[in-house]
Amino acid sequence: MSYVVGVDAGGTGTRALAVDLAGFRLGRGASGGANPNSHPFDVAAGRIAEAITLAVADLDPAGCQACVVGMAGSAKLSDPSVAGVFHETWARIGLGCTPRVVTDQEAAFASMTSEPVGTILVAGTGSIASRIEQRRAVKTIGGIGWLLGDEGSAYWMGREAVRAVLKLVETHVPDGALAKAVLNEALGTYNRDRDEIRARLITAANAEQPIRLARFAPFVSAAFGEEDPVAMDIVHRTVDVLVRMVQETRAPEERSPLVLIGSVVGPESPVGVLLRQRLQDLPIYFSTEGATGAVWLAAVDVLGPSAPRPSELVRG
Repeated sequence: MSYVVGVDAGGTGTRALAVDLAGFRLGRGASGGANPNSHPFDVAAGRIAEAITLAVADLDPAGCQACVVGMAGSAKLSDPSVAGVFHETWARIGLGCTPRVVTDQEAAFASMTSEPVGTILVAGTGSIASRIEQRRAVKTIGGIGWLLGDEGSAYWMGREAVRAVLKLVETHVPDGALAKAVLNEALGTYNRDRDEIRARLITAANAEQPIRLARFAPFVSAAFGEEDPVAMDIVHRTVDVLVRMVQETRAPEERSPLVLIGSVVGPESPVGVLLRQRLQDLPIYFSTEGATGAVWLAAVDVLGPSAPRPSELVRG
């Protein structure tokens, strides 16, 4: 039987999907995180191989006509020595093709639409927007990490929350919903001494990896629902940043699809709701994973752009 395989290789988990050329599901596989920026190269390559192996467990590996891996951190494979580790590991599976690596954004975009042009906006712990043309990312806004950017991300929202509380503490002990949540999370119990609160909050924020500030972002969303003015300000500024990122990837009157992915822009998050209102003239989709996009891109490699979309139905 001829079939194709798609892989969504992220920082915390890897998912693989095998479908036949009619789009019917043949197998699934999963493994741990495989972003080569956050995992040793051999570990990341091995986890992708494990997910593929599980997905094709009941199939002849030689029957695979195409395999596309949507990978977070795929730029690492521009180093020939790194790419060699991955391709040597994958070769042991015995697939009838050589896996093709694309960005996780390209896979996520393809998971929601067959259109060749549009925008993918990722807003989770980090943030990045890319213009897609002919199913390839051709222009990127953001994606430079917490140290240099990541505006509009959960990290950025969490940092803004802590900074706002520190600013308030300069004049009084804040008692708003967001301030209370931040202080309880960072300090546990605390007294009403402003100097002590300030010193302890600064110490707590600097005691962990900076990216851990992302854990304060859900408090912003919760406090927004209570109409906390500090939280409302952060949410609206986040929306402004993300709208600008989207607009910088598109022509002014363009109506191509916008695909969203990430906790910050989720369907029920205040940022996601307001973002959709601001961009309501666009066809907007929310993707939860890229394996279906990757496997469709693999089918396109074999059949062209008229390839059937992956189905949740299992081949009987």
